[in-house]
Amino acid sequence: MSSSASRTDAPLSHRAATRHILTTVFFSFLCYLSIGLPLAVLPGFVHIDLGFSSILAGLAISMQYVATVVSRPLAGRMADRVGPKQTVSTGLIVMGAGGALTLLAGWLDMVPVLSLIVLLIGRLGIGFAESWVATGSITWGIGQVGGAETGRVISWNGIATFSGLALGAPLGVVLNDAGGLAAIGACTVGLAAAGSLMARRKPATPVMGGKPLSFGAVLGRVAPHATSLALGAVGFGAIASFIALYYVSRGWLNPAYALTAFGGAFVAARLLMANTIGTYGGFRVAIASLATECVGLVVLWLAPTPGVALAGAALSGFGFALVFPALAVEAVKLVPANHRGSALGAYSLFLDLALGVTGPVAGLVASRWGYQQIYLFAVISAVAATGIAVVLALRARSAQGSLSSA
Repeated sequence: MSSSASRTDAPLSHRAATRHILTTVFFSFLCYLSIGLPLAVLPGFVHIDLGFSSILAGLAISMQYVATVVSRPLAGRMADRVGPKQTVSTGLIVMGAGGALTLLAGWLDMVPVLSLIVLLIGRLGIGFAESWVATGSITWGIGQVGGAETGRVISWNGIATFSGLALGAPLGVVLNDAGGLAAIGACTVGLAAAGSLMARRKPATPVMGGKPLSFGAVLGRVAPHATSLALGAVGFGAIASFIALYYVSRGWLNPAYALTAFGGAFVAARLLMANTIGTYGGFRVAIASLATECVGLVVLWLAPTPGVALAGAALSGFGFALVFPALAVEAVKLVPANHRGSALGAYSLFLDLALGVTGPVAGLVASRWGYQQIYLFAVISAVAATGIAVVLALRARSAQGSLSSA
């Protein structure tokens, strides 16, 4: 095997590893930038410009997430079997196709039904691209810098995704004002083309052989860790979906500040604390993070003033930030290296499902007990997530002790 196909066996310096990580997760940044572009624009395009119902406007958004959930297993298997570089490259091609269809939908606005059909197909393409690019980027990064850097790769990938979404939404509004939905589609095509050129120049990592495992077998191994992640994500989903209505119900102003506080603290924790996973281990970091999130959610639930609620949102974001990478590090250890992509795909699937389910469940809680009790529900979920992480940590320690004494 040529040296260009994989990283050398010599240990990488911290600077070199960081460079590899950043240039790999940049593909996720491009993908999530394209995802963020139409978020603030699509509902208005479908409901106002095309004249369809608000339900169909919501469908135009959710189609992407449905495609992402469905394609997670496929993305993981593809990264394992044909390699992460090919997986990312395929995702970028599909992302470009989704952008082209979005552009076409903007041109067909005088034929509303056809425009909507083309748009929805394009949204499905973007959803598939998200799975392939995100899963492939993480697997590619780990393959370049080694399994010991798994936590840092996942942490920086998360920063890339949040940054892409944060930048994409306002940029999409500017593009829409300048050239309508077609301009957003054209920009997406351009991002995909640029990413594809970069991916072609970046060395591949080898596809590892070994005894194949079914996706069900991989899912069974990572499910306990992913369940803890999913329960911990309820707080994130509740803040993202209902913080504005919670503020209104309490007579408070400026709920957007709470979202900013959550997101800012989340990114700060990813930037400042990512190395703690390698230093202290995934379980310790996950338990400490989930406990911090619990405290933040309690503060948010019982907040007497918007200032206190702001602090609770920030503490929740800081706590939740490292839950995904910390538990992922431990989950990936349970499968052979040649199934790393499948493990990450299965693990991420739980987060997708959790965020999808949290909205309607939290809405049901609010309809019966009020918006404040959504955050009690989130506290209970975070406590359960912490308990599962503690049990998993004790089980892992027991298994390690048994191996040491054998």
